[in-house]
Amino acid sequence: MEIKNCAAIVSGGASGMGAATAKMLSAAGAKVAIFDVNMDAARAFASEINALPFQCDVTQEDSVIQAVADAEKAHGAARICINCAGIVKGRRIVNQQGPMPLSEFREVIEVNLIGTFNLMRIAASQMQGLSILGDSEERGIIINTASVAAYEGQIGQAAYSASKGGIVSLTLPAARELAQFGIRVVTIAPGLVDTPMFQKIPDAARAALITNVPFPHRLAKPEEYAKLALHIIDNPMINGEVIRLDGGLRMQAK
Repeated sequence: MEIKNCAAIVSGGASGMGAATAKMLSAAGAKVAIFDVNMDAARAFASEINALPFQCDVTQEDSVIQAVADAEKAHGAARICINCAGIVKGRRIVNQQGPMPLSEFREVIEVNLIGTFNLMRIAASQMQGLSILGDSEERGIIINTASVAAYEGQIGQAAYSASKGGIVSLTLPAARELAQFGIRVVTIAPGLVDTPMFQKIPDAARAALITNVPFPHRLAKPEEYAKLALHIIDNPMINGEVIRLDGGLRMQAK
């Protein structure tokens, strides 16, 4: 799909992988809408990259519907939707304080999995009414963000791994269902990425995790996620797939 002049939505677009992707899309000529719960950060970043910020809580139906409608008024209907909004909360299922609070598990599932589905369904509904593009006969593309934790979740990652595993499992049935409309669905499963989310991990734990990355022997850069996202958009044969972006990493139990 040609990126130039396409309207694009990036959730979680004010920081990390979302920000890197929004910046790269804008540089490629897309009309970018940044969806984020942090409007101060969204406004500041949007002004840097010639994008528009929109308040959006992906867990709330009304918030997503309103943000998508507002973005459409500004840029036209989006043909590109990239879901980067997410949270990480580590806790063992049972520890010395007792069982994990159900509210914590529910919050992670709500933001990461249900939030992804919420924006995906609203964006797809809008895309299906668009005209087809060129020889590929595409109408749009949705890129979701999982994690290698979907496959090799570590101790303390039950909620996070379950949420990202749900996104992995969602990919193929969504791609099959939306194929009739010319809408592709692809998921990127990053490994260790140098984002604000990862920077919350203690230095010693960060260093230990990095030793497990075969090559390149470092954290991934948010821009490397963005480069992959742009290639997926450009290549119409990539569909219904989950692509790991991890330097060959296979996570250990802890």
